[in-house]
Amino acid sequence: MEALYLKDSNIKEFEATVESVKDDKFVVLDQTAFYPEGGGQPFDTGKIIRINDNEEFPVIYVGKFDGKISHQISTPGLKPGDKIKGILDWGRRYTLMRYHTCAHIISGVFNKEAGALITGGGFTLEKGRIDFNLDDFDREKISDYFASANKIVEDAHPIEVYTLPREEALEMPEMFKLKNVLPPSVENIRIVDIKDFDRQADGGTHVSNTSEVGKIEFIKADNKGKNNRRVYFKVS
Repeated sequence: MEALYLKDSNIKEFEATVESVKDDKFVVLDQTAFYPEGGGQPFDTGKIIRINDNEEFPVIYVGKFDGKISHQISTPGLKPGDKIKGILDWGRRYTLMRYHTCAHIISGVFNKEAGALITGGGFTLEKGRIDFNLDDFDREKISDYFASANKIVEDAHPIEVYTLPREEALEMPEMFKLKNVLPPSVENIRIVDIKDFDRQADGGTHVSNTSEVGKIEFIKADNKGKNNRRVYFKVS
């Protein structure tokens, strides 16, 4: 199965062939642009249209199981071998792309300004949160970091996505903002490169320019214990 979103986050529609169907509702395709829930990013929704009769099958959940991306449909009827067109709910996906790029901008600023690494996080269509291993809990400094993040948005940095061999990527530790190390099984590392600002290893979907994120709003910061700080944010 090919995950089309890994090469191009802006694919809204695609054609594919049904490889398997389980319980009349869990569909695996030979390729897909639907993002499966993971890495703090929610799943995509949309619809699958069978090409020979234009019957529509709403996609209500997408997950990755045993290495395969599974699309849960709310209407039964798809069969292996069916030729389909997939159409994403683009409003939902684009909002999630903006939030994911926003999280990279914020974590990039915190890392550059305070050496902080991410210990957790996630986002929805309404807001995001990031946990950092940050020694100093200073709300004024945190507010300043968000001002710096908005400057990155305003400066309209282009964003490029590419892969590097594992050994080459590991020679650049600044690209790994997560506290936990990548598993040894990952041979090629996908890089999200915000030009002239920050590069991070990442498997999610992103906008093409920081200006697309919109205004970043700092909601609040929580002290979650020793070296553990949580910030909440939203984009508008």
